Order: sequence, then structure tokens, then C-alpha cells
Amino acid sequence: MERLSGLDASFLYLETSSQVMNVAAILQVDPTTIPGGYSFEKLRAEMARRVKGMPVLRRKIADSLTNVDHPVWQEDADFDIERHVHRIAIPSPGRIDEVAQMCSHLVGQVLDRKKPLWDLWVMEGMEGGRIALMLRMHHASVDGATVADILGQLATATPDPPPLDPDLVAISAGAAPRAEMAVGGALNFFMQRPIAALKLIPKTLPVPVEWVKRVRSGDGMPAPFLAPRTRFNAPLTPRRAIALTQLPLADVKRVKNHYGVKMNDVVLAMTGGALRDYLVVRDELPEGPLVGMVPVSVRGSDETDLIVTGTNKVTGMFTRLPTPVEDPVERIRVAGIYANQAKAHHHDVEPNLLRAFAEFAPGNTLGAFMRLYADRRLSVLHPPIFNAVISNVAGPAFDMYFLGAKVEAVYPLAPIFHGLGLNITVFSSGDKLNVGLLTCADLTPDIWDLCHAFEAQLAELIAAVERDESAAQVGEAMDAVIREAVENAEIDEIAVELHGDDAES
Repeated sequence: MERLSGLDASFLYLETSSQVMNVAAILQVDPTTIPGGYSFEKLRAEMARRVKGMPVLRRKIADSLTNVDHPVWQEDADFDIERHVHRIAIPSPGRIDEVAQMCSHLVGQVLDRKKPLWDLWVMEGMEGGRIALMLRMHHASVDGATVADILGQLATATPDPPPLDPDLVAISAGAAPRAEMAVGGALNFFMQRPIAALKLIPKTLPVPVEWVKRVRSGDGMPAPFLAPRTRFNAPLTPRRAIALTQLPLADVKRVKNHYGVKMNDVVLAMTGGALRDYLVVRDELPEGPLVGMVPVSVRGSDETDLIVTGTNKVTGMFTRLPTPVEDPVERIRVAGIYANQAKAHHHDVEPNLLRAFAEFAPGNTLGAFMRLYADRRLSVLHPPIFNAVISNVAGPAFDMYFLGAKVEAVYPLAPIFHGLGLNITVFSSGDKLNVGLLTCADLTPDIWDLCHAFEAQLAELIAAVERDESAAQVGEAMDAVIREAVENAEIDEIAVELHGDDAES
């Protein structure tokens, strides 16, 4: 038995029928590389074998009325792979558009909490004989880094099935006896929580004071609830819309290297430009910059007395987006300035503060409040906390084989929230930068327009790089001509000095 951290459990408490807390990855694969050929039965059997060495996929939620603390994980003694791996057909003609449409429906479905919180949908019928797979997992059990780790276990460097790690096979979440769950929960709630609260007070008090100072000076993260309102900042319905695209990673790195910036700066600049283009066409662009929330992993951060356990080891960093800037190159510079200000401010905040506060999340109360918040559409009564979630996850630079099938694309997806209805996640794998957009279909029915705006943004930046390179080549050629002319002039002068008027001859 392993108790969920407050942050992990919060994703259970926050879930409603219209605010589903699923994290997902959509993969496009070539099944011809599977040893012995592809069949759904063979793929499901291989997944069943791999799950034996992946403890996170074998555990399920346990709770009881006598437990006053967060729920616990327990081993699923009745685990059945057929409850988790499913097969469906993609409508003709089987393009990525049809895959996205199918996944839009699946990602909005709540996972069954009576079994391990994940499933894998195998979608056959893509054009060219390809197969699409959608791995869904609940945010209570994974964060962005964990999903990358899980993909790293399921997607290997060769198509051959790897041996299982006996140490991982032996790991078990164990059973969850009700008495032990209740006693441990009571000890946590009535004894450890008050002590944790006392530790939090001195670390928390300076944060809002310093934040106000930075906001006034314009040097730091934007404050919550000060973002301009957009169409994305509205109550959600259960309907979801997904858009997917791939960008050449070499082109993104070319832009990064040419302007001497970081990869994240290019991603934020493209995001700001794409949002600008999308909103300008609809006459909805606010005057001030939009605000993005960038999840930041705190794995490996210096341990403090506030360190907490759990799967979700993340915090959030607010950064302005260069949406008011028209020039794409200038957007890179401005995005870098905004990101550096946000990073400096975020660095000065205790990295585990959010996770520590989440330990106090009241399960039943928070769940009831969220249902009221959704039903009464309360998100329209206050300014947006921020405008969009923007995640940048680094994947492997080599070819991957998911259960033996060569991976051609990995599109990441993460949840949206009431009043925060746009999530943009990019994932680099191989030579591609994969972009996944998730929104509410009733807020943004034309999400593909925003997705294609990313492609247009990169094209504009590459055109600017090529113009700079062409200008540099012309400049170098002119410099060479001038140098040659100067050298010839110097030779003529020397000749005149040596031979006088006969130098010309």
C-alpha cells in the first residue's frame, strides 16, 4: 500500500464529467517492423508481458469511508489485459485528421477507478498500412516526465522484445487493509499535517510580498488572475477537440542556433506567434501579452524539509507570451526576455511549495466545490489565472520501436481545466518536434487553424534565417571584392615606388 501525495490525489478530486484529468500520447507506428508480423492479439500479448515489469501500470486506487486522508495505491490482484488494451477502426481515408477526431472522443472519457488508471487504444486502418495507438493515463498516476519514462520502457531502441527487469517484476503496491489505511490516514491528518503547516508558514509569507514587488517592477512572473480573457478562458463542456502536427526538429534547431537562443525560447515564440495569428483573424487579440503556464519538473531538486512524495513532481512557472509583437524574429527576442524573467523569479521560490500545499487538499470538499464551480460556470466571474498551458518535453533523439513497431510520431496531450481550456504540448523524438493541442470543442471548434499556425510560424522563422544567411553571403562577397581591390591598389603603389613612371609597363 502506498498513499497518494496531495498533488496526485488533487487530480482525482478535481475530475468531473467535463474536466477529465487524462494525460495521453498518440503514436503513429509502422507495424511491418514487428518481429513475426503484426496482429492485434500478438501486440496485446506483448503489452501484457511488458506490464509485468511496470509496477505503475498494475496498481489501482483504494479508499474507504474510514480513511480521512488521501487514497492509496494497491496492487490489482485481478489484473486483466483485456480490460485495458482495445482495438477500433479509423474511418476512411485514415489520415491523421481522422485519428485526431477519434482520439478527441476517447480523451474526454473518464477512466474506470476500479481498475488501474490507464488504457491503450489500437486504431487500425491508417493510410499506408500504418497504425495509431493512444495511451491514456490518469494524471494522478503520471506527470509529463513519468509519461516519457513509460514510453521509454514500451518504446525501445530495437524492435526485438527486451527482457524484463526482475527487480521491477518483484515490485508490488501490495494490499490495502482498511484498518491500516484508516489508522495511517488518521496519523497523517491529525499529527503530521499540523507539523507540516508550521513548516510552511515561514517559507510562504515572503512569496506574495516578493511577487508584488516583481510585478510592480515588471521583472518577474506575471501574477495570477491578471491574464487577459480569451475564448479559451471559459467553462468547459465534455466535448474535446484535438489537433496534431509535426515540425522538422532540424529547422527548429537551425532557428535556435542562428539567433543564439534556447529551444524553449523558440517554442514560446512560435506559440505566441501562432496564438497571435489565430486571434487576429478572429479580431480577438488582446492588447496585452497572453500568459502561459509552463510546468516545471522538480525531480532532482535540492531536498528541503518540505519535500513530499508522489508521482507528480512538478510545479508551475508563469510567463508572458509575445503575442503583441508582430515581427517573428523580434518575438524570439521578447520571448527570451519574458522566459528569463520568469525563470529568475521561479528560481527564488521554494520548488516544493506547491506540492507541500497540495497535501492539505480536502478530498470531498474540493470535489464538491469543483462540481459547483463547473455547474454554476463560475470561471466567467473572475479574471483568468492564465491563458494556456504550454509544455515542452524532451524525448529520445534515436528511432524508437513501440512494442516492436517503428514509431513515426509521438503526439503528447495533457488536461484542460474550467477557465483554462487550451493545452499545448510539444515532444521531441527522433528528428521531429511533435505538437499536440487539446481544447474544448465548444470553445475552439477550429483548433486545426491554430495547429497549422505553428507550421506557418516555423516557415516564417526559417525564411528570416535564410534572408540573414543570404545577406551575410552577399556581405562576405562584397568584403572579398573590397579586399581584392585594396590589395591590387597596394600592389600598384608599390610598383610606382619601385619603377617610377614605368611602373605601368
